[in-house]
Amino acid sequence: MEVTPQGTAARVEALIRHKKHIAEIRAALRIRSLQTATRWISGTLAVFLLFGFVIANVAVGWSSLALANKIALPVVVLSAGTFLAVGAMEEKAKGHYTKTARELKIELEAAEELRLLDAARLGLPVADRQYSYKDAIPAELDSLRKDGRKYRRKHNLAQSVIILGSLAGTALSGLADTPAPLKYWIMGITFAVGAAAGFTGYYKWRERAFYLQQTADDIERHATAFELGIYPYDDPDENDRLAKLAKEIELLRVEQRKREQQLDQPHEGSAEVV
Repeated sequence: MEVTPQGTAARVEALIRHKKHIAEIRAALRIRSLQTATRWISGTLAVFLLFGFVIANVAVGWSSLALANKIALPVVVLSAGTFLAVGAMEEKAKGHYTKTARELKIELEAAEELRLLDAARLGLPVADRQYSYKDAIPAELDSLRKDGRKYRRKHNLAQSVIILGSLAGTALSGLADTPAPLKYWIMGITFAVGAAAGFTGYYKWRERAFYLQQTADDIERHATAFELGIYPYDDPDENDRLAKLAKEIELLRVEQRKREQQLDQPHEGSAEVV
C-alpha cells in the first residue's frame, strides 16, 4: 500500500512523539532507580548502625566507645533522615515518578515496541533509514564515551582507595603503641582496601572503559572516512557508501557486545566466549 506524503508526515510526527515519550520514561527510570537505591542503602545502614551501636554500648560501655559513638550517631541520624526525605519525595511525585522502577522498565519496553511497530508501518525506503542511521552516529559516540568515562572514574577511585589505604594502613600499623581509636581506623581502612580491590577485579572497570573507548574511536574513524570520502568510502555511489558504513558500524557493535559478554563471564568461563 502506497503511503501518501500527508500520511508519512503524520507517522513521522508519531515517531517523534514516541521518542519524546521514551526519553521521559528513561529519565524517570534513572531517577526512580537512584531514589530506590538511596532509600534501601540509607535505611539498611541506619538499622545496622543503630543495632551495632546498641549492642556495642551494652557489651563494652559508653566510655570505652566514646569516639566511635561520636562518629556513629551522626551517621545514623543522617541515614535515617535521608531515608525519610526520599520517602517524602516519592509520596509527592507526579506523572511517571509515581511508578516504581519495575513498572517503568515494563512501560519502557512497551513504548519501545510501539515505536518499532509505527516505524515498521511507516515503510521508509532503505536509503532513508540508512541516512537516519548515519545521523545517529554522533549520539552513539557520546553514549559510548560517557559510559567509558563512568567506568574510568570508578576504576580510578578504586585504585586511589587501594593505594592511599595501603599506605595509610601500613603507616598506622607501624606505630609502636597503636591507640585504641586508631585500631578502628586501621580496621576500616583495611576493609575499604579489600572491598575496592575485590570490586575492581570483579567488575573489570578498566577493561570496560578501554573497550568502550576503542569502539568509539573505531566508529568515529569510519564516520570521518565517510564524511571525507576516503578509503574505504571512496565509492561515488552514495547508497553503496551508506550500506558499507552501516555494515561496518554494526560489526563494531557486535564486537563490543561480545567483549561485554566476555567481561561478564567468570574467569574460568571467559575463554569460552568468542
